[in-house]
Amino acid sequence: MPTFTALTTLPGKPAAEALGEALETITPEPTGVGVFEIEDGSGLWEVGAYFVEPPDEIALALLAAAYNAKPFAVSELPETDWVAHVKRELSPVEAGRFFVYGSHDADKLPEGWVGLLIEAAMAFGTGHHGTTLGCLLALEDIADGAQKARIADVGCGTAVLAMGAAHVWPEATVVASDIDPVAVDVAEANLAVNDMSGKVLCVEAAGMNHPDLARHAPYDLIFANILKGPLIELAPDLAGGLAEGGHLVLSGLLIPQAEDVIAAYAAEGLTLQKKREIGEWAALTLTR
Repeated sequence: MPTFTALTTLPGKPAAEALGEALETITPEPTGVGVFEIEDGSGLWEVGAYFVEPPDEIALALLAAAYNAKPFAVSELPETDWVAHVKRELSPVEAGRFFVYGSHDADKLPEGWVGLLIEAAMAFGTGHHGTTLGCLLALEDIADGAQKARIADVGCGTAVLAMGAAHVWPEATVVASDIDPVAVDVAEANLAVNDMSGKVLCVEAAGMNHPDLARHAPYDLIFANILKGPLIELAPDLAGGLAEGGHLVLSGLLIPQAEDVIAAYAAEGLTLQKKREIGEWAALTLTR
């Protein structure tokens, strides 16, 4: 079955959300609509829709004009078995002691490495993205001689960072949270296939807003691999949840965005210890 996409950009969150709602009313109806801020400092938002039959381009043009958006770009996506494609394209990732792999590469796990099994279908948080890889390498840096008793992985995705930390400090209390309930389910499934059920507490939460997160604070180590905007918004909460001498690892950032995030956390009393750049992405390690 073919899939069609229609994408546009426009300034401002209210207008973008209104356009997204209007898209859901057109015929043929889209199977999904997304509204995302473009994290490049431009103030633009992307609005997109997916269709299983060709969309009405006249209706799309009228909507774009009504909401002061650029004309929709309509494309037909090729029929692809994405799970098979990902399995072919994503080779295992080596990050310090960690070997992140899919089940199709189970025979490649080297002896003596810490294996973290993340299925290829669970694309975000496999370790291939520069942000996740940067956080794993930051974990490796911190693990050298440090003792951590309380660890939080905020916006955990697949929970690969939480699992890595639980391997390094098996006696630590590790809490993994995500705003998306599907991500929480994925995190728990990953813990199960890695024989780590019960070693990480998974909760659905926005930022640090959950009783279980509050109960174990302050934390010796916090990961937050999300986006620039939420990282800045959460600066008081994340910094406030960090113990004296603790480490905060932040990513989800393009390199030009890092300075704004560093400044936001400096205002909360944190000091940049290291900035790692991988491709176009940055990972920050800060301390109190």
